[in-house]
Amino acid sequence: MLKKIDMEQLKAASFENRLRKAAPPERDRAQGLVPFAVKLNGELVRKLHAIAQERQAPLDAVVAELLERSLEK
Repeated sequence: MLKKIDMEQLKAASFENRLRKAAPPERDRAQGLVPFAVKLNGELVRKLHAIAQERQAPLDAVVAELLERSLEK
């Protein structure tokens, strides 16, 4: 059984983890990157993953490039 102090330490550690996950990393902020979640059709997501894998590029970079090209038209 956990002592009260152990429970409080676990709660604090959990809270700190949530804070770290919520705050974007320094390099992301320095580059002006912002988390942006959307719901997409499963087939579209598979296509995006396939393109990223084919290019050996991060998914976020592929999505950003495709959005940029689409918005330029």
